[in-house]
Amino acid sequence: MRHLAVTGAAIAAALLWTPAPGKAQSAPKSNKVRRLADGHPDLQGVYDLATRTPLERPAGVGPTYTAEEAAKREAAWAAEMKKGDAPLSADRAAPPKGGKLEGPFAFAAGTVGGYNSGWLDTGASFTIVDGQKRSSIVIDPPDGRVPPMTAKARERAMAALARPTSDAQESNDPDLEKAPGAYDDPERRPLGERCLLGFGSTAGPPALPDYFYNNLHQIVQTRDTVVILTEMVHDARVVRMNAEHLPKTIRQWMGDSVGHWEGDTLVVDTTNFTDKTRFRSSTDNLHVVERFTRVDDHTLLYRFTVEDPETWAKPWTGEMAWPATDGKIYEYACHEGNYALTDILKGARLREKEAASAKGSK
Repeated sequence: MRHLAVTGAAIAAALLWTPAPGKAQSAPKSNKVRRLADGHPDLQGVYDLATRTPLERPAGVGPTYTAEEAAKREAAWAAEMKKGDAPLSADRAAPPKGGKLEGPFAFAAGTVGGYNSGWLDTGASFTIVDGQKRSSIVIDPPDGRVPPMTAKARERAMAALARPTSDAQESNDPDLEKAPGAYDDPERRPLGERCLLGFGSTAGPPALPDYFYNNLHQIVQTRDTVVILTEMVHDARVVRMNAEHLPKTIRQWMGDSVGHWEGDTLVVDTTNFTDKTRFRSSTDNLHVVERFTRVDDHTLLYRFTVEDPETWAKPWTGEMAWPATDGKIYEYACHEGNYALTDILKGARLREKEAASAKGSK
C-alpha cells in the first residue's frame, strides 16, 4: 500500500506542477522541439505502443519492410482479426481437453474460451523509425535477435516453466500432468496473473508491447520527477531526476530508475531489480538504460539497452516509435468481481471428495 500511496502522490504532484524557468543547457538543442518552461523537451502525453513489430526479427526477413511488403502483411493480419471477430455458433461442440491451441489467437487461449480477437488490441501496423517500417524491435545485434543465453540462464529458464515469474503470459500454463507449476498452486500464481504487475514487461524496463491489450502509456514530467504510467495493471514507474541509485539492499519490482538529460534526450538508468520479476530469465543484476527523444509533436523515439552478463552473452539494444494517441487510460480493475480462483479451488475440493468417495466404495 505504501508503494501505491507514493505513486499516487507523485502523479498528483506531476499533474499540478508548473515548471519554473531553469538554466540553459550546455548541450545543443533543437528549435523544433516543444519545451517546458525549464528548457527541457516536453515528453508528456499518452502513447500507444501497440505494433505488429515483434521483439525479435523473424527468420528470412531483413531489418525493414518495403511499403508493399508491410501493406501486404498488415492486410493479412487485418483479415485474421476480422475472421476472429466473426460470431460463434451457439450450438458449437466443446473444445477438446486442454484446448486446441492453433491459429493467430492461440497465445490468448481463444479456442478454449479465454479470449477471442474482440478482446484484443494486438496492433495493426509495424513501428516506423527513420521513415522505415521495422521488422524487429531489437536492432543490436544486427541480426535483430536477442543474444544467446548463458548456461546458467538456460537453467533458470527451464526452472521457470514449473514456476512462472511475473513476465509469464496469462495463458502460459505448463502441462500440469507432466510438470505441476505455479498455476497448480494458488499461493504460487505469478504476479502478472494475479494482476499485481503487468505481464510481458509492459511497464518495463524495458517497456515493451505485450501484443495483447492495454497498450497505452502516459508520461508526466515535473522538475525532479518523471512518471511513466502504464495502462496494463496501472503500473507506475517513478523516475527520480539527477539522483543517486538506492542502496543495493533495496530491491523493487520495476527496479530503481534515475534519470538525467543528455541534450534533448531523457536518459533513464535502472538497477536494483528483484529476483521476483525476472525479465526473460534475467537476474536481479539486470541493468537497463532507456532513452526517450521527441521526434515530432506526435512521436517519441524509445531506445533501450539491456545488460546482464549472467543472462546474455552480451548487451543488446532495441528501439521503436511511441506514437501519441487521444485514447484515454481507464482504471484496470483486473480482479474486481472475479470468482475464478475461488471456483477453481471449490472444483478441486469437489474432485478430491469424489475421488475419496469412489475409493472408499471399492
